[in-house]
Amino acid sequence: MGDILGLVGKRLGIGLFILLVISVIIFFMVELLPGDIAQAVLGQGATEENLAALRKEMGLDKPAIIRYLEWLGGAVTLDFGNSIVTDERVTTLIGQRFMNTLFLAAYAAVIAVPLAIVLGVLVALLRYTVFDRVANVATLTSISSPEFFLGYILILYFSVNWGMFPAIASLSQNMTLPELLHRTFLPALTLVLVVTAHMMRMTRAAIINLLASPYIEMARLKGTPPWKVIVRHALPNAWAPIINVVALNLAYLITGVVLVEVVFVYPGIGQALVDSVSKRDFPVVQACCLIFAATFILLNLAADVGAILTNPRLRHPK
Repeated sequence: MGDILGLVGKRLGIGLFILLVISVIIFFMVELLPGDIAQAVLGQGATEENLAALRKEMGLDKPAIIRYLEWLGGAVTLDFGNSIVTDERVTTLIGQRFMNTLFLAAYAAVIAVPLAIVLGVLVALLRYTVFDRVANVATLTSISSPEFFLGYILILYFSVNWGMFPAIASLSQNMTLPELLHRTFLPALTLVLVVTAHMMRMTRAAIINLLASPYIEMARLKGTPPWKVIVRHALPNAWAPIINVVALNLAYLITGVVLVEVVFVYPGIGQALVDSVSKRDFPVVQACCLIFAATFILLNLAADVGAILTNPRLRHPK
């Protein structure tokens, strides 16, 4: 148990250090953007006195390192300041949008994870058959296609030609769960098509790699049916790489959702990030980027912990 806690603590320390480095990059990359924030807020007709007063109010008259430390201290307590455009608290502005993104990611994950594992087991069981070849071609096509391309193809057929689902995933507070699932089906399906292919291929590769193990050969020599060899002997020992790739794809579902949200005009944090960049609302941009980074690092940590807990060789390293 001590070894496990030590490994988890080490991974957590590395994750926090990486997040700190990323916070430095986020803050100073925004600082390097051309233009004057105060000028962008007040417009070209603003006087020098008004510009100086706004810079002082926003803290822009302080050295960059001081502003970074103040911003980092606020970020630790989830206080990212106010939006430049709306003067609303950034946490209030993006809080509901982040929950919308989490819902979309969970919706896609509920479909993609079991589907990918089942398909991975099937193609490993039916290796070198027509089903295996078709599945490989389909997954390679899906992986090679950009998210926005898949999204527009789905809109063309399911919305324009067949009229089954709305092209714009607009949400309202009084929506029922079935209506919510219906409106968000196309963006969720786009994410499913992207991540299922990767998870299925990794599941297939992990199981096929284990099928060459001596204990698998022994089970075959005993006359164990092929499906039972995979489900009872190969799959339990393949959980470590499978959990790892599932966690990484869950991270993608949250952090890589920007293009999908833009295509379907979905009110998530990715859409908020794009809108804030176009409006030069830098506090919101910095908050969104830091949340994406923290989510990705947290899920990577979960992948490492899952791999440790499911692999005896990692739980008891020599």
